[in-house]
Amino acid sequence: MRKQKEVPKFKNEAQEREFWANHDSTDFVDWDKAEFASFSKLKPTMKTISLRLPEFVLNELRTMAQKRDVSYQSMIKIFIKERIDQERKQQVLRQ
Repeated sequence: MRKQKEVPKFKNEAQEREFWANHDSTDFVDWDKAEFASFSKLKPTMKTISLRLPEFVLNELRTMAQKRDVSYQSMIKIFIKERIDQERKQQVLRQ
């Protein structure tokens, strides 16, 4: 069993992100001793974007969203997430 290195203290999240992008976590964490943790109340970081859509597409989204009693923005997020999941599943099957 090898000795684990100590995780450095970070000044900010960007510095920590940079560190983990360039270091192997197995040098710092014994994953055999890891336990599952659930952060059910943690909300994902949101990023505002500008998206141009044809009016007819936006109107269709609004109609569909209204039938499901959600905002059209939420409907867009749902559709995008479903498609990402679908693409990832197809990628795994192709490997």
